[in-house]
Amino acid sequence: MTRKNDKTDDEVESVPHPRETAGLLGQRDAEDIFRRAIQAQRMPHAWLVTGPRGIGKATLAYRVVRHIFANDLGGVPETAGLFGEELPTVPLEDAASLEISPEHRVFQQVASGSFPDLRVLERKADKEGRLKREIPVEDVRQLTSFLHMTASNGSWRAGIIDPVDELTQQAANALLKILEEPPEKTLLVLVSHNPGRLLPTVRSRCRHLALPPLNTEIVEQLLEAHLPELDQDNRAALARLSEGSIGRALDLYEAGGLDLYRQLVGMMSQLPQVDTETLHQIGDILARDSQGSLFRTMSDLILWWLGRLIRMRAVNGAPEEILAGENEIMRRLAPRRELADWMRLWENLTQLFQQTERASLDRKQAFITAFGRLQGMSG
Repeated sequence: MTRKNDKTDDEVESVPHPRETAGLLGQRDAEDIFRRAIQAQRMPHAWLVTGPRGIGKATLAYRVVRHIFANDLGGVPETAGLFGEELPTVPLEDAASLEISPEHRVFQQVASGSFPDLRVLERKADKEGRLKREIPVEDVRQLTSFLHMTASNGSWRAGIIDPVDELTQQAANALLKILEEPPEKTLLVLVSHNPGRLLPTVRSRCRHLALPPLNTEIVEQLLEAHLPELDQDNRAALARLSEGSIGRALDLYEAGGLDLYRQLVGMMSQLPQVDTETLHQIGDILARDSQGSLFRTMSDLILWWLGRLIRMRAVNGAPEEILAGENEIMRRLAPRRELADWMRLWENLTQLFQQTERASLDRKQAFITAFGRLQGMSG
């Protein structure tokens, strides 16, 4: 999900960074698992929180560490507010959630990145302001040194890696050392969008907690909060298109994904015929986007739509429609080729789009080539 403090060109201004987010919808079961571990004072030293992008994994991680720092795992709760006022507290064993007040000193320090006993590893920006692709080994080594230091209040130290998938190979190996021999009263929360990419030894040394996608109603509720100007029909379509990820929904909105999807479905409806003029017009738009975000969005949508067609072909069942009439398009196209043929096409287009991105190839030509292959399969 695009985050307000990442300083990107395509940010949603109303969406706070997870460290600034107080609430968390749709992940109560996962929060209860953490809460029970805290109450029992049997907190694993490392957690691997997994699930699709944009469903609240990082938000949950910050809620956990804030709660631990504010309550000291059953110690004396922090009661002083920002201006010295007394804040209402709830005994830890009676707390119904991990939430603490945004006015709490711990919340404010974590939100500003100044809490002394928390270290967060994320991708950093390069000299040109673009986010680097990976988290380097030096960052993990600094985290290891940090966790071995005495906490400022003699209590807990914590680290969040968001996401752990983006560690370099050297960094992942360095992380193993702290996982194998963790200092006392330390906590690591590893956020992962794709745990299959992690070293098995990393996975085996963490308590694994898999978060499910959000239901459509919750995504709609969050969209209404973040994008109040969006009308109900578009909000509902965007929520269905997001597959349970508010992060994906917001990114699609910023990239014009709903309009691109409508254009895509319109072109799919014409197959095996192709409106050449429209094809070139869309290709020109993709080519003119200097950041490449429109091409990435369109290529993701093509692969996603094709994946839905493949599932329909495999199970002979229609998916939930995003736009009216698209299931009929899939029912018409799916029988024209065997399941294995459609799967090969999906793999072929995946390689085409990846190669275009990595080698900075002509995005318009890649888009036209993709539809040429779709046309060939639909004839």
